[in-house]
Amino acid sequence: MATFHIEALRTMLREEKGVLLPGVPNALGARIVADLGFRAVYLTGAGLTNMYLGLPDLGFMDLSQVAEHVITIRSVIDLPLIADADTGFGNAINVTHTVRILEQAGASAIQIEDQRSPKRCGHFAGKELIPLAEMLGKIKAAVDSRRQNMVVIARTDACAVEGFEAAIERASRFAEVGADVTFVEAPETLEDLKAVPRCLKVPQMLNLVLGGKTPIIDQAAAREMGFSLVLYANAALQGAVHGMLTTLSALKTNGIVSEVAVASFAERQRLVDKPAYDAMEMRYAANAFE
Repeated sequence: MATFHIEALRTMLREEKGVLLPGVPNALGARIVADLGFRAVYLTGAGLTNMYLGLPDLGFMDLSQVAEHVITIRSVIDLPLIADADTGFGNAINVTHTVRILEQAGASAIQIEDQRSPKRCGHFAGKELIPLAEMLGKIKAAVDSRRQNMVVIARTDACAVEGFEAAIERASRFAEVGADVTFVEAPETLEDLKAVPRCLKVPQMLNLVLGGKTPIIDQAAAREMGFSLVLYANAALQGAVHGMLTTLSALKTNGIVSEVAVASFAERQRLVDKPAYDAMEMRYAANAFE
């Protein structure tokens, strides 16, 4: 039986196109996404690895770290939450464990990919694929082991390794064994982008990486092409890095930072819902029961 956030995501996939999907590396990012009125959020593996570990997206992230972040995000937002689980952290048997852990943690969807472990960012060179049959087993294991009808998203990195046609063939086979959504990573031309939703029958996710290999298109164009989800996996992270570099560079240069140059103290407290906790403190204070 699906929970409300899973049903909300499934309805979105069934009825809409071009839904913007911001990626975040942590719960504060997820709070900001919800505060701005976006309708779903994506826990990015690359962003988590960069922000939490300070490392490049080269397969350093593990299941416990993803699960911890899913729990913290789910505890502060109600939006559908897609969790990037890289390769599923092992073989098909490991995938069953990954699905059950992330489903219980509060993920609405799990994304797994067909790279050989240790994986690397979809816009890095040097990627290798596992055999198609092995990936099909992983997807079937994910579908069979879910208990709340969590959405299964299957990504292929075949464009860079075997070419666009091979990527479409892989994604088509992924759908045949039960993937709810397929994700063809890093098409490099507008013609290939347009072909993805046309060639595949299940909902599609488009990943727009600022500085990456895929042409950047706007939401309207993505909707017209037929993409269901338009993912900006690390735009928020790149913006945060830009903000930190700008602020700390000014501090290093000037020896002082003005409050007008950053988000205010009050805005920071609002975003983490401090007023609600102040109200709770008063409501449950000992003198309220005397």
